[in-house]
Amino acid sequence: MLLKVVRSETGGKVRIPGSKSHTIRALFLAGLADGESEIINPLISNDALSAVEVCQAFGAKIQFDKDRFIVRGFNGLPQTPLDVINVGNSGTTLRFAVMTAALGEGHTVFTGDDQIRRRPVGPLLDAINNLGGQAFSTRGNGMAPVIVGGRAKGGFTSLNAVTSQFLSSLLLNCPLLEMDTEIKPTRLNEVPYVEMTLWWLDKQNIQYRNEDFKSILIKGGQKYRPFKTIIPGDFSSATFFMVLAAISGGEFVLENLDLRDPQGDKQVLSVLEQMGAEIGVDSGLIKIKGAGLKGGEFDLNSIPDSLPALAVAGCFATGETRLVNVPQARLKETDRIRVMCAELRKLGADVTELPDGLIIKQSKLSGAPVNGYNDHRVVMALAIAGLSIPGETVIDTAEAANVTFPEFFDLIKACGGELQLRD
Repeated sequence: MLLKVVRSETGGKVRIPGSKSHTIRALFLAGLADGESEIINPLISNDALSAVEVCQAFGAKIQFDKDRFIVRGFNGLPQTPLDVINVGNSGTTLRFAVMTAALGEGHTVFTGDDQIRRRPVGPLLDAINNLGGQAFSTRGNGMAPVIVGGRAKGGFTSLNAVTSQFLSSLLLNCPLLEMDTEIKPTRLNEVPYVEMTLWWLDKQNIQYRNEDFKSILIKGGQKYRPFKTIIPGDFSSATFFMVLAAISGGEFVLENLDLRDPQGDKQVLSVLEQMGAEIGVDSGLIKIKGAGLKGGEFDLNSIPDSLPALAVAGCFATGETRLVNVPQARLKETDRIRVMCAELRKLGADVTELPDGLIIKQSKLSGAPVNGYNDHRVVMALAIAGLSIPGETVIDTAEAANVTFPEFFDLIKACGGELQLRD
């Protein structure tokens, strides 16, 4: 699907949909619990539906009723799926599910789309084997397809958490193992996402000891209780409207965001404020207006998903913007460092690729055909660029936005954005 975008005067009030990260964590916890849980205002997107299908394959009973998922869990004992599990494009679902599979007696086969089959999972498979499970990649390359069998027992494992999802997977599932588990991260990126997982464990009164992420000890033999929760808005999705406001000079008011929530991408507000955007919080609403941006150096290790949008912001900022310490951005749906460098250059940007980030200089952009690489965040980042520059920007694989933000194009139109989708 192609997306055509032209420069538009944008602004207005936007209600941000539910958090993908919270929705998927809630689905897995509800599936692992004994009893019926309610997940209210979840994100309904391709990634979230992949998580639903995986939990159902493990034996959870899930129905959607008006504005909520109602989940009856399998009490920590997943059944052996009847067929191969295809997680689609959801890396979070794959990483969480492989450890859940190790709680069961049989073997589970996981695969996904072509992007998933290029994304690493090897360090997590090694950890499962260290904890008494059985896990391997069918191609021997540490990527899907993978086969996982149980039952894992617990014990000790080191973990190269190049993505936080590896550690979150263990944290969610290890409380249900027979023995205590000690995890020693040898590397840990994206700490706020792990803190979000621990936030969920705290709500469940799960016993663990975290020694500043150098070592984490999780008590075995625990259980999850059914729960009822409201999913907060997604700061990762809100990033695109934050940046659009900052580069366009329009004013946006964002609803359904809670600054007390543990989501790491709320740090984008601080980055944009340092760049010169006007940001205010009033009665739970976040107001953002562009006011002439300036460059700076920003460490994105905790917020890698913000790189595509902030790379666009850098093109509109005076001086030089350096987005650094985010090598894991190369391991997402695409190599987002390489991709954003290449596509912004097509629009006229002065961008230099670093091993762990980007250097962007203020640039005079104009519309051009660009490639979205079937990566939802790349598509949305290029769309907000196109809304703020002369000429027509045409982005392919625009349907990828449905992975995390199906409402994105409708919300852009409601805010004055001129865009057209066509096959």
